[in-house]
Amino acid sequence: MDVGVIKVAEDKDFENLKILIDNHNGWNLDYDKSTIKVWTRNLEGTNFKMLKIKALFPEIDPEVIYDVLHDPEYRKVWDQHMIEAKDIGCLNPNNDVGYYSMSCPPPLRNRDFVLQRSWLDLGNEKYILNHSVHHRSHPPREGFVRATSYLTGYLVRCSTSKGTDFGYISQTDPQGTLPTWLVNKVTQIFGPKMLKNLQKATVGYLEWKRQNNPNWKPWHYPEQITSPRLQIQDCTLTQEELEICENRADPSSKKKKKLKKGAM
Repeated sequence: MDVGVIKVAEDKDFENLKILIDNHNGWNLDYDKSTIKVWTRNLEGTNFKMLKIKALFPEIDPEVIYDVLHDPEYRKVWDQHMIEAKDIGCLNPNNDVGYYSMSCPPPLRNRDFVLQRSWLDLGNEKYILNHSVHHRSHPPREGFVRATSYLTGYLVRCSTSKGTDFGYISQTDPQGTLPTWLVNKVTQIFGPKMLKNLQKATVGYLEWKRQNNPNWKPWHYPEQITSPRLQIQDCTLTQEELEICENRADPSSKKKKKLKKGAM
């Protein structure tokens, strides 16, 4: 799905995620330890690598992992990097837009995202996708660098033996002035760490949920959705608005444009 474009996810979008996760042609295996494997792949037109992780969680039910990935209240418990997360609006019961900000270790500036998320539950296969979009009510903020998710996706499946087969895809540009080689290196380290944190989070979820609004699961029960209906015009920015957002998101981009203009 195109960055910046609001669009209800179609079957082909979820099928594409499945192909990316299951087909290893053109991927480099960078990490293979215990039940976790990590691949990276170079893509045309960008120096930022796509990351892929596959893992087996033999003692965890797929439904639990899927609920942990969705539950915004529980994310506050296990996501140590999250600063803020909020719903902006929904397109339909399976597509919404939200804001997410995260802390980064000094001297890096904190990052934030505006993301369209789409999901599909087929029983034995459960999908979640997101990509970056714009929204007038959430322009780039001072003190944050607006990062870009070209594609982030999860595929949760019942294992052929026991437990869960977990797949994860991400191609994200943190923006800013970080060198590409450092971003790619950190991404390869962050991937397995994120997965281990998620695995740990699933262990305590059922007990936590029993004590915290146990029947509230709008990702399963659309009638529980309270987000306002999304107005598409609020997500479609003019070229001038886009340039303002780019400069606010990453002041260095403005400097680069000036340098480029001066060199002409």
